[in-house]
Amino acid sequence: MKRDADSTRLKLPAVLDLSAAAALRDTLQRHLQAQAPLRIDACAVETLTLPCVQVILAALRSHDRIAVERPSEAFTGAFADLGFDCAALFSASASELDAVSVAPEPINDAGPAPVQAEEAPMTKRILTIDDSKTIRDMLMLTLADAGFEVLQAVDGQDGLDVLDREQVDVVITDINMPRMDGYEVIKKMRSNSAHKATPILVLTTESEADKKNLARVAGATGWMVKPFDPARLIATINKVAH
Repeated sequence: MKRDADSTRLKLPAVLDLSAAAALRDTLQRHLQAQAPLRIDACAVETLTLPCVQVILAALRSHDRIAVERPSEAFTGAFADLGFDCAALFSASASELDAVSVAPEPINDAGPAPVQAEEAPMTKRILTIDDSKTIRDMLMLTLADAGFEVLQAVDGQDGLDVLDREQVDVVITDINMPRMDGYEVIKKMRSNSAHKATPILVLTTESEADKKNLARVAGATGWMVKPFDPARLIATINKVAH
């Protein structure tokens, strides 16, 4: 792979479903670690699920040397449905991407990562746990727009199930949820050696001091009241994320 003067083209497959999100994330990280501008060819995409949208959003927001080429109607529609200005989102600096691209590479390319002098920072992964789809969507848009990768859970038990199979850098949880409330989520996380140090932010409509104290005793890192201030939320995550 060439660097600096040359850019790399990554051609996306027709189907980017739920199972493709992890492979897509790894592929993008491998290309971006090469420190070369990246062109994403999306002409063949027919299916693009929300987790894959999140991965692409995180990459676009974390790096200023990415351009999306020839986005298909399905690809553009997945972003437009979330309220994004696709023309602005998919653009990149011409000075960074006006060089000749190398040959397209498949998304499942398992070749060795290029040798590099300095590794690019890894995208932080945030798990949001909330039974409100509206809040989950608001969090996803806010966090993805800030460059984070977002995983979602619909209640406390679902959140723990996600944590059993995924590694995350920060958890944001509601308190009042079916099946398992936020207090129990915090307690169970702190009783698990894998999550003793994971930052846990509580995001809830509750504001009573006694409830805040319950969360603190259980092991919460911080507490924020809905409706949340996006700038404050991002600043808090950047402060607590390891």
